[in-house]
Amino acid sequence: MRFARFCDCAVFILAACLPGPVCLAQKIPAPTSQPAVRADDVSLDGYQQHLIRLQSALGICSKERDAKSCDPGLIGDDDRVTVVVGQAAQRRVVRYGWLRVLFQKAATRDEGGNNAKGGAAKAAKNEAGPPTTELLKDAKARLETDLAESRAPIAVPPVHARERAVMREVLAGKEFRNLQEQTVQDSVLERFARWLNHLFANVSFLRMSSAWIGRVLVWGFILGVCVALVYSLIRLERRWRVKLTPEDDQMPAPGAASARDWQLWLEDARRAAANREWREAIHFVYWAAISRLESRRLWPADRARTPREYLALVAHEDPRRPGLSQLTNTFERFWYGGREAAEDDYRAAESVATGLIGSGASPDRGAR
Repeated sequence: MRFARFCDCAVFILAACLPGPVCLAQKIPAPTSQPAVRADDVSLDGYQQHLIRLQSALGICSKERDAKSCDPGLIGDDDRVTVVVGQAAQRRVVRYGWLRVLFQKAATRDEGGNNAKGGAAKAAKNEAGPPTTELLKDAKARLETDLAESRAPIAVPPVHARERAVMREVLAGKEFRNLQEQTVQDSVLERFARWLNHLFANVSFLRMSSAWIGRVLVWGFILGVCVALVYSLIRLERRWRVKLTPEDDQMPAPGAASARDWQLWLEDARRAAANREWREAIHFVYWAAISRLESRRLWPADRARTPREYLALVAHEDPRRPGLSQLTNTFERFWYGGREAAEDDYRAAESVATGLIGSGASPDRGAR
């Protein structure tokens, strides 16, 4: 960054000192077709001597106006000037193609009162550009200005210490601390976003050309929102559906799990365990827990539910949900999955079921 700023300052100073073919005598036409001319490496003094010679040749050409005095070969090669700015040396190529073209034009003597052939010729010359005499005067003024500016002292570029301090303070901010180059993921996301914008633009154009497509998109969006809302309400109702009614108001349905006392389910489980029928024991101990929770009106009695539906009726913040989830997984794995169960599996299931049964018990009521 420092090197680039230094180069910019050096080029600016050179442009101020050696404006040459850039800022003066804009009326002089540029060469249309000219062979390449080499540039000689010269010092600042050599460049100044070359300008003095060009001033002398221009004066003779302006006075004589013939092919010998206005020979473009008298101008010489271009200059590649070396200028020392601060601690660095800079080079600037100064070209004289504009002066060679002017010499070629000055040798023809195509203007003047004796050479003019009527008003039509003068009008044609005015349309073609300014007279050669005026161009020669501009060239003389340009060379004098170039020589004067080359002799002026070269100013050292400022250090810009204050600007650098302000820049360092800005770059030290938190918004510039974690700057990184664009990753492949960023490029892919940017391309995807661009493609998505292009797709939406095409859809908008299609909607303008076909009105029915726009109506289909709008009503389809509304229908999708309605379906999602109804589905969410159904799931919410199934999850939070709790029917709290007094136990004495109604008896459970005959097919419900709570229609049979949970202690009877537990006795069947222990009897099957005594016979080393571990799979059946797990089956009975699961329904013992379901019967006990259902008898406490945790959910309405309904024998048609699946184990997963029973689990969905328990709120997530209910402390009994983790134990019921573990017991449900064990029951499904060994009963519906058909796996062989062992004594350890039954003992673990019985421990979880006992915890659920105990948490479902009421302090002022026993089992039904």
